[in-house]
Amino acid sequence: MTRKIDIFDTTLRDGEQSPGASMNTEEKLVIARELLRLNVDIIEAGFPISSPGDFESVRRIAELAGDAATVCALTRAVEKDIDSAADALRYAKRPRIHTGIGVSPSHMRDKLRITEDECVERAVKCVSYAKKFVEDVQFYAEDAGRSDFAFLARVIEAVIAAGATVVNIPDTTGYSLPEDFGARIKYLMDHVKGIEDVTVSVHCHNDLGMATALSLAGVRNGATQIECTINGLGERAGNTAMEEVVMAMRMHGAELDAHTDINTREFIKASRLVSSITGMNVQANKAIVGANAFAHSSGIHQDGVLKKRDTYEIIDPAEVGVGASQIVLTARSGHAALKHRLEELGYVYEGDELDRIYTAFLDVADKKKEVYDEDLEALVNESDRELTALYTLEGVQVSCGFPLKPTATVTLRGPEGDERTVCDWGTGPIDAVYKAIDQIVQVDNDLSEFAVTAVTRGIDALGEVTVRVKAAGGEVYVGRGADGDIIVSSAKAYLNALNRLLAEKR
Repeated sequence: MTRKIDIFDTTLRDGEQSPGASMNTEEKLVIARELLRLNVDIIEAGFPISSPGDFESVRRIAELAGDAATVCALTRAVEKDIDSAADALRYAKRPRIHTGIGVSPSHMRDKLRITEDECVERAVKCVSYAKKFVEDVQFYAEDAGRSDFAFLARVIEAVIAAGATVVNIPDTTGYSLPEDFGARIKYLMDHVKGIEDVTVSVHCHNDLGMATALSLAGVRNGATQIECTINGLGERAGNTAMEEVVMAMRMHGAELDAHTDINTREFIKASRLVSSITGMNVQANKAIVGANAFAHSSGIHQDGVLKKRDTYEIIDPAEVGVGASQIVLTARSGHAALKHRLEELGYVYEGDELDRIYTAFLDVADKKKEVYDEDLEALVNESDRELTALYTLEGVQVSCGFPLKPTATVTLRGPEGDERTVCDWGTGPIDAVYKAIDQIVQVDNDLSEFAVTAVTRGIDALGEVTVRVKAAGGEVYVGRGADGDIIVSSAKAYLNALNRLLAEKR
Protein backbone atom coordinates (compact mmCIF):
# COMPACT_ATOMS: atom_id res chain seq x y z
CA MET A 1 0.00 0.00 0.00
CA THR A 2 1.39 3.41 -0.95
CA ARG A 3 1.57 6.37 1.46
CA LYS A 4 -1.51 8.56 1.80
CA ILE A 5 -0.66 12.14 0.78
CA ASP A 6 -2.90 14.79 2.35
CA ILE A 7 -4.21 17.48 0.01
CA PHE A 8 -4.21 20.89 1.67
CA ASP A 9 -6.20 23.29 -0.49
CA THR A 10 -5.38 26.99 -0.18
CA THR A 11 -7.51 28.34 -3.05
CA LEU A 12 -9.52 30.41 -0.57
CA ARG A 13 -6.42 31.90 1.08
CA ASP A 14 -3.29 31.93 -1.10
CA GLY A 15 -5.30 31.57 -4.30
CA GLU A 16 -7.38 34.62 -3.42
CA GLN A 17 -4.17 36.65 -3.11
CA SER A 18 -3.81 36.46 -6.89
CA PRO A 19 -4.42 40.04 -8.12
CA GLY A 20 -8.04 40.44 -9.18
CA ALA A 21 -9.18 37.11 -7.72
CA SER A 22 -10.69 38.31 -4.43
CA MET A 23 -13.90 36.60 -3.32
CA ASN A 24 -16.66 37.52 -0.92
CA THR A 25 -17.90 35.17 1.80
CA GLU A 26 -20.77 33.68 -0.20
CA GLU A 27 -18.47 32.92 -3.12
CA LYS A 28 -15.96 31.29 -0.78
CA LEU A 29 -18.72 29.08 0.61
CA VAL A 30 -19.67 27.95 -2.90
CA ILE A 31 -16.06 26.95 -3.58
CA ALA A 32 -15.75 25.34 -0.14
CA ARG A 33 -18.69 23.07 -0.94
CA GLU A 34 -16.94 22.02 -4.14
CA LEU A 35 -13.72 21.35 -2.20
CA LEU A 36 -15.71 19.05 0.08
CA ARG A 37 -17.04 17.22 -3.00
CA LEU A 38 -13.44 16.88 -4.14
CA ASN A 39 -12.74 15.26 -0.75
CA VAL A 40 -9.76 17.46 0.12
CA ASP A 41 -8.20 16.74 3.49
CA ILE A 42 -7.62 20.34 4.65
CA ILE A 43 -9.24 23.62 3.60
CA GLU A 44 -7.24 26.74 4.38
CA ALA A 45 -10.22 29.05 4.62
CA GLY A 46 -8.52 32.41 5.11
CA PHE A 47 -6.45 34.82 7.19
CA PRO A 48 -8.94 35.92 9.91
CA ILE A 49 -7.04 38.94 11.27
CA SER A 50 -6.76 40.49 7.79
CA SER A 51 -10.40 41.64 7.52
CA PRO A 52 -13.89 41.10 8.98
CA GLY A 53 -14.85 39.39 5.71
CA ASP A 54 -12.03 36.88 5.98
CA PHE A 55 -12.88 36.21 9.62
CA GLU A 56 -16.50 35.54 8.70
CA SER A 57 -15.46 33.28 5.81
CA VAL A 58 -13.31 31.13 8.11
CA ARG A 59 -16.07 30.96 10.72
CA ARG A 60 -18.76 29.87 8.25
CA ILE A 61 -16.55 27.39 6.39
CA ALA A 62 -15.58 25.87 9.75
CA GLU A 63 -19.28 25.29 10.45
CA LEU A 64 -19.91 24.00 6.93
CA ALA A 65 -17.10 21.43 6.87
CA GLY A 66 -18.04 19.53 10.02
CA ASP A 67 -16.12 16.24 10.16
CA ALA A 68 -15.56 16.15 6.39
CA ALA A 69 -12.31 18.14 6.37
CA THR A 70 -9.89 19.96 8.63
CA VAL A 71 -10.40 23.74 8.45
CA CYS A 72 -7.26 25.81 8.75
CA ALA A 73 -6.73 29.52 9.46
CA LEU A 74 -3.51 31.40 8.70
CA THR A 75 -1.72 33.72 11.13
CA ARG A 76 1.56 35.51 11.51
CA ALA A 77 3.74 34.79 14.54
CA VAL A 78 1.68 37.35 16.46
CA GLU A 79 -0.56 36.60 19.43
CA LYS A 80 -3.46 38.79 18.26
CA ASP A 81 -3.44 36.93 14.90
CA ILE A 82 -3.62 33.61 16.70
CA ASP A 83 -6.41 34.88 18.99
CA SER A 84 -8.42 35.88 15.92
CA ALA A 85 -7.83 32.53 14.21
CA ALA A 86 -8.86 30.60 17.33
CA ASP A 87 -12.04 32.69 17.58
CA ALA A 88 -12.92 32.13 13.92
CA LEU A 89 -12.36 28.38 14.31
CA ARG A 90 -14.31 28.01 17.55
CA TYR A 91 -17.12 26.02 15.88
CA ALA A 92 -14.82 23.82 13.76
CA LYS A 93 -14.88 20.11 14.54
CA ARG A 94 -11.38 19.70 13.11
CA PRO A 95 -9.61 23.07 13.57
CA ARG A 96 -6.01 23.83 12.63
CA ILE A 97 -4.04 27.04 13.21
CA HIS A 98 -1.33 27.71 10.62
CA THR A 99 1.32 30.02 12.04
CA GLY A 100 4.94 30.73 11.22
CA ILE A 101 7.76 33.08 10.37
CA GLY A 102 10.38 33.76 7.67
CA VAL A 103 13.54 31.68 8.01
CA SER A 104 15.73 32.72 5.06
CA PRO A 105 18.60 35.21 5.44
CA SER A 106 16.65 37.63 3.23
CA HIS A 107 13.51 37.49 5.37
CA MET A 108 15.31 37.65 8.71
CA ARG A 109 17.67 40.42 7.65
CA ASP A 110 15.55 42.62 5.39
CA LYS A 111 11.93 42.03 6.40
CA LEU A 112 11.93 40.99 10.04
CA ARG A 113 15.32 42.43 11.06
CA ILE A 114 15.97 39.71 13.63
CA THR A 115 18.79 37.29 14.42
CA GLU A 116 18.65 33.52 13.98
CA ASP A 117 18.21 33.07 17.74
CA GLU A 118 15.31 35.54 17.76
CA CYS A 119 13.74 33.70 14.83
CA VAL A 120 13.83 30.38 16.68
CA GLU A 121 12.45 32.04 19.82
CA ARG A 122 9.52 33.58 17.92
CA ALA A 123 8.80 30.32 16.09
CA VAL A 124 8.60 28.36 19.34
CA LYS A 125 6.54 31.06 21.01
CA CYS A 126 3.88 31.22 18.27
CA VAL A 127 3.51 27.43 18.15
CA SER A 128 3.26 27.18 21.93
CA TYR A 129 0.66 29.95 22.03
CA ALA A 130 -1.45 28.39 19.23
CA LYS A 131 -1.26 25.06 21.04
CA LYS A 132 -3.29 26.60 23.88
CA PHE A 133 -6.28 26.82 21.55
CA VAL A 134 -6.07 23.79 19.25
CA GLU A 135 -4.28 20.47 19.22
CA ASP A 136 -3.50 20.62 15.49
CA VAL A 137 -0.90 23.36 14.89
CA GLN A 138 0.89 23.79 11.56
CA PHE A 139 4.11 25.80 11.40
CA TYR A 140 5.27 27.43 8.16
CA ALA A 141 8.95 28.23 7.64
CA GLU A 142 8.45 31.03 5.12
CA ASP A 143 11.01 31.15 2.28
CA ALA A 144 12.44 27.81 3.38
CA GLY A 145 13.50 27.26 -0.23
CA ARG A 146 16.27 29.86 0.22
CA SER A 147 17.16 29.11 3.84
CA ASP A 148 20.32 27.53 5.25
CA PHE A 149 19.84 23.75 5.59
CA ALA A 150 21.24 23.50 9.12
CA PHE A 151 19.35 26.55 10.42
CA LEU A 152 16.10 25.32 8.84
CA ALA A 153 16.58 21.98 10.59
CA ARG A 154 17.16 23.80 13.88
CA VAL A 155 13.90 25.77 13.53
CA ILE A 156 11.86 22.72 12.53
CA GLU A 157 13.20 20.63 15.41
CA ALA A 158 12.39 23.44 17.86
CA VAL A 159 8.77 23.85 16.72
CA ILE A 160 8.19 20.08 16.77
CA ALA A 161 9.40 20.03 20.37
CA ALA A 162 7.00 22.94 21.06
CA GLY A 163 4.03 20.91 19.81
CA ALA A 164 3.69 21.47 16.05
CA THR A 165 1.81 18.61 14.40
CA VAL A 166 2.53 19.73 10.82
CA VAL A 167 5.67 21.45 9.51
CA ASN A 168 5.28 23.33 6.24
CA ILE A 169 8.41 23.73 4.08
CA PRO A 170 7.50 26.34 1.45
CA ASP A 171 9.43 27.37 -1.63
CA THR A 172 7.78 30.76 -1.24
CA THR A 173 9.45 32.38 -4.25
CA GLY A 174 9.48 29.36 -6.57
CA TYR A 175 13.27 29.65 -6.64
CA SER A 176 14.39 26.04 -6.22
CA LEU A 177 15.17 23.34 -8.74
CA PRO A 178 13.22 20.13 -8.09
CA GLU A 179 16.28 18.03 -7.22
CA ASP A 180 17.54 20.72 -4.81
CA PHE A 181 14.17 21.05 -3.11
CA GLY A 182 13.92 17.28 -2.80
CA ALA A 183 17.38 17.23 -1.20
CA ARG A 184 16.20 19.87 1.30
CA ILE A 185 13.27 17.69 2.38
CA LYS A 186 15.52 14.63 2.64
CA TYR A 187 18.01 16.59 4.78
CA LEU A 188 15.23 17.45 7.21
CA MET A 189 13.97 13.86 7.29
CA ASP A 190 17.50 12.69 8.11
CA HIS A 191 18.56 15.38 10.59
CA VAL A 192 15.48 16.59 12.54
CA LYS A 193 14.64 14.78 15.75
CA GLY A 194 10.96 13.86 15.97
CA ILE A 195 10.15 14.63 12.33
CA GLU A 196 8.90 11.07 11.85
CA ASP A 197 6.06 11.87 14.27
CA VAL A 198 4.67 14.88 12.37
CA THR A 199 3.31 15.62 8.91
CA VAL A 200 5.82 17.22 6.54
CA SER A 201 4.11 19.57 4.10
CA VAL A 202 5.34 21.33 0.94
CA HIS A 203 4.00 24.62 -0.41
CA CYS A 204 5.54 25.54 -3.76
CA HIS A 205 5.10 28.54 -6.04
CA ASN A 206 5.28 28.56 -9.82
CA ASP A 207 7.60 31.50 -10.52
CA LEU A 208 9.84 29.34 -12.71
CA GLY A 209 7.02 27.06 -13.89
CA MET A 210 8.09 24.16 -11.67
CA ALA A 211 5.61 24.17 -8.77
CA THR A 212 4.22 20.72 -9.60
CA ALA A 213 7.70 19.24 -10.06
CA LEU A 214 8.88 20.81 -6.78
CA SER A 215 5.93 19.37 -4.84
CA LEU A 216 6.44 15.89 -6.31
CA ALA A 217 10.15 16.08 -5.46
CA GLY A 218 9.11 16.84 -1.89
CA VAL A 219 6.79 13.81 -1.83
CA ARG A 220 9.47 11.56 -3.28
CA ASN A 221 11.77 12.56 -0.41
CA GLY A 222 9.36 12.17 2.49
CA ALA A 223 6.65 14.87 2.45
CA THR A 224 3.13 13.59 3.13
CA GLN A 225 1.12 16.79 2.56
CA ILE A 226 0.92 19.02 -0.53
CA GLU A 227 -0.45 22.56 -0.39
CA CYS A 228 -2.09 23.52 -3.66
CA THR A 229 -4.92 25.40 -5.37
CA ILE A 230 -7.53 24.80 -8.07
CA ASN A 231 -6.15 25.92 -11.46
CA GLY A 232 -2.81 26.77 -9.78
CA LEU A 233 -4.33 30.07 -8.64
CA GLY A 234 -2.10 32.18 -6.41
CA GLU A 235 0.22 35.12 -5.98
CA ARG A 236 2.48 36.10 -8.88
CA ALA A 237 2.75 33.04 -11.18
CA GLY A 238 0.55 30.96 -8.88
CA ASN A 239 0.80 27.87 -6.68
CA THR A 240 1.03 24.15 -7.28
CA ALA A 241 -2.10 23.10 -9.21
CA MET A 242 -4.08 20.46 -7.32
CA GLU A 243 -5.28 18.74 -10.47
CA GLU A 244 -1.70 18.34 -11.73
CA VAL A 245 -0.11 16.84 -8.61
CA VAL A 246 -3.05 14.55 -7.90
CA MET A 247 -3.14 13.13 -11.43
CA ALA A 248 0.67 12.81 -11.47
CA MET A 249 0.45 10.70 -8.32
CA ARG A 250 -2.33 8.66 -9.86
CA MET A 251 -0.13 7.97 -12.91
CA HIS A 252 3.08 7.36 -10.92
CA GLY A 253 1.83 6.21 -7.55
CA ALA A 254 4.13 3.21 -7.29
CA GLU A 255 7.24 5.22 -8.19
CA LEU A 256 6.37 7.99 -5.72
CA ASP A 257 4.94 5.62 -3.09
CA ALA A 258 1.98 7.95 -2.92
CA HIS A 259 -1.77 8.20 -3.38
CA THR A 260 -4.55 10.63 -2.47
CA ASP A 261 -8.25 10.29 -1.68
CA ILE A 262 -9.29 13.07 -4.06
CA ASN A 263 -12.46 12.62 -6.12
CA THR A 264 -10.80 13.48 -9.43
CA ARG A 265 -14.07 13.41 -11.38
CA GLU A 266 -14.86 16.81 -9.86
CA PHE A 267 -11.77 18.51 -11.33
CA ILE A 268 -13.36 20.06 -14.43
CA LYS A 269 -16.37 21.30 -12.51
CA ALA A 270 -14.13 22.74 -9.77
CA SER A 271 -11.86 24.40 -12.33
CA ARG A 272 -14.72 26.11 -14.14
CA LEU A 273 -16.37 27.14 -10.88
CA VAL A 274 -13.21 28.83 -9.59
CA SER A 275 -12.61 30.47 -12.96
CA SER A 276 -16.19 31.77 -13.11
CA ILE A 277 -16.14 33.20 -9.59
CA THR A 278 -12.68 34.78 -9.73
CA GLY A 279 -12.75 35.93 -13.35
CA MET A 280 -9.36 34.24 -13.88
CA ASN A 281 -9.55 32.38 -17.18
CA VAL A 282 -7.78 29.03 -17.60
CA GLN A 283 -5.42 28.88 -20.58
CA ALA A 284 -6.58 26.47 -23.26
CA ASN A 285 -3.47 24.27 -23.05
CA LYS A 286 -3.46 24.07 -19.25
CA ALA A 287 -2.72 20.53 -18.07
CA ILE A 288 -5.71 18.41 -16.99
CA VAL A 289 -8.40 21.14 -17.02
CA GLY A 290 -7.60 23.28 -20.08
CA ALA A 291 -10.05 23.31 -22.98
CA ASN A 292 -7.48 21.57 -25.21
CA ALA A 293 -6.21 19.07 -22.63
CA PHE A 294 -8.09 16.20 -24.33
CA ALA A 295 -8.53 17.74 -27.80
CA HIS A 296 -6.92 16.22 -30.91
CA SER A 297 -6.59 18.15 -34.17
CA SER A 298 -3.89 16.14 -35.95
CA GLY A 299 -5.23 13.50 -38.29
CA ILE A 300 -2.61 11.00 -37.10
CA HIS A 301 -3.58 11.60 -33.48
CA GLN A 302 -7.28 11.32 -34.24
CA ASP A 303 -6.78 8.02 -36.03
CA GLY A 304 -4.72 6.62 -33.13
CA VAL A 305 -7.16 7.73 -30.43
CA LEU A 306 -10.16 6.33 -32.33
CA LYS A 307 -8.45 2.96 -32.61
CA LYS A 308 -7.30 2.90 -28.98
CA ARG A 309 -7.61 5.89 -26.67
CA ASP A 310 -4.35 5.46 -24.78
CA THR A 311 -2.22 5.75 -27.93
CA TYR A 312 -2.24 9.50 -27.25
CA GLU A 313 -4.11 9.95 -23.96
CA ILE A 314 -2.48 8.83 -20.72
CA ILE A 315 -5.58 9.90 -18.73
CA ASP A 316 -9.14 8.83 -19.39
CA PRO A 317 -11.03 12.15 -19.72
CA ALA A 318 -13.83 10.71 -17.60
CA GLU A 319 -11.41 10.44 -14.66
CA VAL A 320 -11.27 14.23 -14.37
CA GLY A 321 -14.90 14.92 -15.22
CA VAL A 322 -14.59 15.87 -18.88
CA GLY A 323 -17.31 13.43 -19.92
CA ALA A 324 -17.60 11.51 -23.16
CA SER A 325 -21.26 11.84 -24.09
CA GLN A 326 -22.13 11.21 -27.74
CA ILE A 327 -25.41 13.14 -27.61
CA VAL A 328 -25.35 16.10 -29.99
CA LEU A 329 -27.51 18.92 -28.70
CA THR A 330 -29.39 21.01 -31.30
CA ALA A 331 -32.58 23.06 -31.47
CA ARG A 332 -34.43 19.78 -32.09
CA SER A 333 -33.36 18.33 -28.72
CA GLY A 334 -35.97 18.05 -26.01
CA HIS A 335 -35.97 18.37 -22.23
CA ALA A 336 -34.82 14.77 -21.74
CA ALA A 337 -31.66 15.18 -23.83
CA LEU A 338 -30.75 18.45 -22.16
CA LYS A 339 -31.38 17.01 -18.69
CA HIS A 340 -29.19 13.99 -19.50
CA ARG A 341 -26.25 16.10 -20.68
CA LEU A 342 -26.52 18.50 -17.72
CA GLU A 343 -26.45 15.56 -15.30
CA GLU A 344 -23.30 14.24 -17.00
CA LEU A 345 -21.75 17.65 -16.31
CA GLY A 346 -22.80 17.47 -12.66
CA TYR A 347 -25.94 19.65 -12.74
CA VAL A 348 -29.34 18.33 -11.66
CA TYR A 349 -32.41 20.36 -12.62
CA GLU A 350 -36.09 19.46 -12.35
CA GLY A 351 -39.42 21.13 -13.00
CA ASP A 352 -39.41 24.91 -13.33
CA GLU A 353 -35.64 25.13 -13.01
CA LEU A 354 -35.19 22.78 -15.95
CA ASP A 355 -37.76 24.75 -17.96
CA ARG A 356 -35.82 27.95 -17.30
CA ILE A 357 -32.52 26.40 -18.48
CA TYR A 358 -34.28 24.82 -21.47
CA THR A 359 -35.69 28.18 -22.60
CA ALA A 360 -32.20 29.68 -22.49
CA PHE A 361 -30.82 26.60 -24.25
CA LEU A 362 -33.30 26.94 -27.14
CA ASP A 363 -32.34 30.59 -27.58
CA VAL A 364 -28.72 29.52 -28.11
CA ALA A 365 -29.56 26.41 -30.12
CA ASP A 366 -31.57 28.47 -32.63
CA LYS A 367 -28.38 30.43 -33.39
CA LYS A 368 -25.94 27.49 -33.52
CA LYS A 369 -25.67 24.19 -35.37
CA GLU A 370 -24.55 22.44 -32.18
CA VAL A 371 -24.55 23.35 -28.48
CA TYR A 372 -21.38 22.20 -26.73
CA ASP A 373 -20.73 21.37 -23.07
CA GLU A 374 -18.97 24.72 -22.62
CA ASP A 375 -22.10 26.49 -23.91
CA LEU A 376 -24.17 24.69 -21.27
CA GLU A 377 -21.71 25.65 -18.53
CA ALA A 378 -22.03 29.28 -19.64
CA LEU A 379 -25.84 29.03 -19.72
CA VAL A 380 -25.98 27.54 -16.22
CA ASN A 381 -23.66 30.21 -14.84
CA GLU A 382 -25.63 32.96 -16.59
CA SER A 383 -28.91 31.60 -15.26
CA ASP A 384 -27.54 31.42 -11.69
CA ARG A 385 -26.28 35.01 -11.96
CA GLU A 386 -29.72 36.20 -13.03
CA LEU A 387 -31.45 34.39 -10.17
CA THR A 388 -29.45 36.30 -7.55
CA ALA A 389 -29.40 39.64 -9.37
CA LEU A 390 -30.90 42.83 -7.96
CA TYR A 391 -31.26 44.24 -11.50
CA THR A 392 -31.97 42.05 -14.54
CA LEU A 393 -31.67 42.88 -18.22
CA GLU A 394 -35.05 42.87 -19.95
CA GLY A 395 -33.97 44.39 -23.25
CA VAL A 396 -31.20 46.21 -25.08
CA GLN A 397 -31.10 47.79 -28.51
CA VAL A 398 -28.30 49.77 -30.16
CA SER A 399 -28.02 51.98 -33.20
CA CYS A 400 -24.65 52.88 -34.68
CA GLY A 401 -22.78 53.40 -37.92
CA PHE A 402 -21.09 56.15 -39.92
CA PRO A 403 -21.86 59.02 -39.50
CA LEU A 404 -24.45 58.18 -36.82
CA LYS A 405 -23.74 58.71 -33.12
CA PRO A 406 -23.91 55.34 -31.27
CA THR A 407 -27.03 55.18 -29.12
CA ALA A 408 -28.48 52.49 -26.85
CA THR A 409 -31.89 51.81 -25.35
CA VAL A 410 -31.85 49.62 -22.25
CA THR A 411 -34.69 48.15 -20.17
CA LEU A 412 -33.92 46.82 -16.68
CA ARG A 413 -36.12 45.21 -14.06
CA GLY A 414 -35.31 46.58 -10.60
CA PRO A 415 -35.26 44.99 -7.12
CA GLU A 416 -38.94 45.78 -6.60
CA GLY A 417 -39.97 44.24 -9.93
CA ASP A 418 -40.44 47.56 -11.67
CA GLU A 419 -39.19 48.11 -15.23
CA ARG A 420 -37.41 51.22 -16.43
CA THR A 421 -36.24 52.10 -19.95
CA VAL A 422 -33.64 54.75 -20.77
CA CYS A 423 -31.69 55.84 -23.82
CA ASP A 424 -28.15 57.25 -23.94
CA TRP A 425 -25.27 57.71 -26.37
CA GLY A 426 -21.55 57.06 -26.22
CA THR A 427 -18.31 56.77 -28.15
CA GLY A 428 -19.36 53.27 -29.25
CA PRO A 429 -22.36 50.94 -28.84
CA ILE A 430 -21.05 49.28 -25.65
CA ASP A 431 -20.16 52.63 -24.10
CA ALA A 432 -23.70 53.79 -24.88
CA VAL A 433 -25.19 50.65 -23.29
CA TYR A 434 -23.13 51.10 -20.13
CA LYS A 435 -24.10 54.76 -19.83
CA ALA A 436 -27.76 53.81 -20.14
CA ILE A 437 -27.35 51.16 -17.43
CA ASP A 438 -25.61 53.72 -15.20
CA GLN A 439 -28.63 56.04 -15.50
CA ILE A 440 -30.83 53.33 -13.95
CA VAL A 441 -28.53 51.64 -11.45
CA GLN A 442 -26.79 54.83 -10.30
CA VAL A 443 -23.78 53.48 -8.41
CA ASP A 444 -20.35 55.11 -8.59
CA ASN A 445 -17.82 52.92 -10.37
CA ASP A 446 -14.97 52.94 -12.85
CA LEU A 447 -14.69 50.33 -15.60
CA SER A 448 -11.09 49.08 -15.37
CA GLU A 449 -11.11 46.02 -17.66
CA PHE A 450 -13.18 44.63 -20.52
CA ALA A 451 -12.38 41.27 -22.17
CA VAL A 452 -14.20 39.03 -24.65
CA THR A 453 -13.62 35.30 -25.16
CA ALA A 454 -15.35 32.69 -27.27
CA VAL A 455 -16.95 30.03 -25.09
CA THR A 456 -16.50 27.36 -27.77
CA ARG A 457 -14.93 26.95 -31.20
CA GLY A 458 -16.56 28.19 -34.39
CA ILE A 459 -17.88 31.45 -35.79
CA ASP A 460 -21.24 30.89 -34.06
CA ALA A 461 -19.68 30.52 -30.58
CA LEU A 462 -21.21 32.22 -27.57
CA GLY A 463 -19.26 35.31 -26.59
CA GLU A 464 -18.41 35.59 -22.90
CA VAL A 465 -17.54 39.05 -21.63
CA THR A 466 -15.59 39.62 -18.41
CA VAL A 467 -15.45 43.10 -16.88
CA ARG A 468 -13.87 44.51 -13.75
CA VAL A 469 -15.29 47.63 -12.13
CA LYS A 470 -13.75 49.61 -9.31
CA ALA A 471 -16.06 51.01 -6.65
CA ALA A 472 -15.62 54.45 -5.10
CA GLY A 473 -13.80 52.85 -2.16
CA GLY A 474 -11.31 51.08 -4.42
CA GLU A 475 -12.87 47.59 -4.24
CA VAL A 476 -12.79 45.64 -7.52
CA TYR A 477 -15.77 43.56 -8.68
CA VAL A 478 -15.75 41.02 -11.50
CA GLY A 479 -18.78 40.53 -13.75
CA ARG A 480 -19.44 38.01 -16.48
CA GLY A 481 -22.08 37.63 -19.14
CA ALA A 482 -22.56 35.13 -21.97
CA ASP A 483 -24.79 35.35 -25.03
CA GLY A 484 -24.73 34.85 -28.78
CA ASP A 485 -24.93 38.64 -29.17
CA ILE A 486 -21.81 40.43 -27.94
CA ILE A 487 -23.78 43.57 -27.04
CA VAL A 488 -26.09 41.52 -24.83
CA SER A 489 -23.10 39.69 -23.29
CA SER A 490 -21.48 43.05 -22.53
CA ALA A 491 -24.63 44.41 -20.91
CA LYS A 492 -25.06 41.26 -18.79
CA ALA A 493 -21.41 41.32 -17.68
CA TYR A 494 -21.52 44.96 -16.61
CA LEU A 495 -24.86 44.49 -14.84
CA ASN A 496 -23.49 41.39 -13.06
CA ALA A 497 -20.52 43.39 -11.74
CA LEU A 498 -22.80 46.22 -10.55
CA ASN A 499 -25.14 43.71 -8.87
CA ARG A 500 -22.18 42.27 -6.94
CA LEU A 501 -21.11 45.77 -5.96
CA LEU A 502 -24.60 46.64 -4.74
CA ALA A 503 -24.93 43.34 -2.85
CA GLU A 504 -21.70 44.10 -0.96
CA LYS A 505 -22.91 47.60 -0.06
CA ARG A 506 -26.23 46.35 1.35
